[in-house]
Amino acid sequence: MDTTPTGPRAVSRRRLLAGTAGVAAAGALAGTFAAPLAAHAAGDGYGLRIVDRNENGGRLQYYRFATNEIEWDPGVNVLLPDGYHTSGKRYPVLYLLHGGNSDFRFFHREDIINLTAGRDIIIVMPDASTGWYSNPVNTNVGPRNWENFHLNQLLPWIEQNFRTFPDYDGRAVAGFSMGGFGALKYAAKYFGHFCSVSSHSGPASLRRNFGLVVHWANATSAALDLGGGTVYGVPLWDQARVTADNPMERLPSYRNKRIFLLAGDSPNPLDLFSAVNEGEVLAGQREFRAALQQAGIPFEAHEVAGGHVFRRDWFVRDLNGMLGRLRRAG
Repeated sequence: MDTTPTGPRAVSRRRLLAGTAGVAAAGALAGTFAAPLAAHAAGDGYGLRIVDRNENGGRLQYYRFATNEIEWDPGVNVLLPDGYHTSGKRYPVLYLLHGGNSDFRFFHREDIINLTAGRDIIIVMPDASTGWYSNPVNTNVGPRNWENFHLNQLLPWIEQNFRTFPDYDGRAVAGFSMGGFGALKYAAKYFGHFCSVSSHSGPASLRRNFGLVVHWANATSAALDLGGGTVYGVPLWDQARVTADNPMERLPSYRNKRIFLLAGDSPNPLDLFSAVNEGEVLAGQREFRAALQQAGIPFEAHEVAGGHVFRRDWFVRDLNGMLGRLRRAG
């Protein structure tokens, strides 16, 4: 569960805890305490003010920001390729999005550092709480504009502070679960930003099954991020917002992209959470795949054994495909 404290009274304690967690994660997972100092210190910009950081000469860099778009200070980990500090090269970037009830450290627990060793790509892993990669219809706990934070602030900040290719062929977006939905949403809504999109067990259809995913997004965001507010509105949805976010209603925006879809086809029926989640994911991805095929849009899709889990081996396979589509480091 994401236990990040929120609210003005929690700011000082939150920053202390965040700094401790960020340093511990960086040290434990990347050996950063033994690494030389970073060659370049990142600066503020695009509405982001750095309030905590762990920059070093290793791969894993940690930042936490104050921003008017989020009431608390969201974090991000930036995983650099081997040799970044001395190569002088520019690199493609993957924006890797976590699932609900989690935070920006999720992929470290999935061994992301070792999974990406030797790969010439920068990986950006930002906080998103359980905000469904959206600017909500309403919130009772201050700003939670995750979409604005990621696309209008963090993305240009990354390109200001790291050696990237700041163009369509230099960016990919991928995610797990809620993050898989976020990847599909961002790739379509901001179709000029990302040449590759990957959804690992992420829903691809908001309106099917009487809008079950919309109801789930509203319920989970209300409980875990918005203090009773909702992403899409209740009892009446903001229909324009649902349409704008729904991959099924944005099909033309997926043309000329690499598309990777993965879902489990055999969740444990005794694990109700996994069975319901992955069952809906699989049905929605099948619907999405059929629509892509009818529209003549190529994609890669896989149904594999198991339920609602992040599959490391399939992420590595996906990463190979991304690197084949993205610009090469140089």
